[in-house]
Amino acid sequence: MDSSSFFFRRLHSLSGVIPLGVFLLEHLYLNSYALKGPAAYNKIVGTLEGLPFLIPIEFFLIILPLSFHGIYGLWITWGASTNLATYSYYRNWMYYLQRVAGVVTFIFVGYHFYTLRLQAALFGTEISFQSVTEQLHHPAIFLLYFVGTVAAVYHFTNGLFTFCITWGLTVGPKSQRVAGAVSTVAFLAIAALGINALVAFR
Repeated sequence: MDSSSFFFRRLHSLSGVIPLGVFLLEHLYLNSYALKGPAAYNKIVGTLEGLPFLIPIEFFLIILPLSFHGIYGLWITWGASTNLATYSYYRNWMYYLQRVAGVVTFIFVGYHFYTLRLQAALFGTEISFQSVTEQLHHPAIFLLYFVGTVAAVYHFTNGLFTFCITWGLTVGPKSQRVAGAVSTVAFLAIAALGINALVAFR
């Protein structure tokens, strides 16, 4: 691996946690306001839309890192070899599912960004409890959001496991087992948060 590839892979790993992982957690948490009803959700959306320098914040802290992480991740996936037929063991399956989840997440986030944030920015389309409910009323769209949410959460939480290995935070088998258990619990808890919010909109 040459120095440029090493640098971009480290940057790819880091961007998946900071800022994208932080944004995912914040986004799912704010969506959970739907559990408190339309008024609570619309209020928190209004607060976010009223933030100063919102567009530069979104561009530099979300869109740019997301574009790099997604496109470079697709490039890694294209050249990756999982050897599942030869080495059908747990971590190899996790590596494979990480790539699949990454592709699903990339497609889902693109759709989500276009139908909500981009249309709101370009055409003034309202983002509200009612508008999200209307989208999720369609079974196919709800299924897309369900699968996309689970894929995004898995990609993040399993990515935390590989992040700890990549950055030398878990170097031994025992620490890696602990990290694996923590990432599994995190996946279940965060996925439940996201799915509960989706159901609240229904």
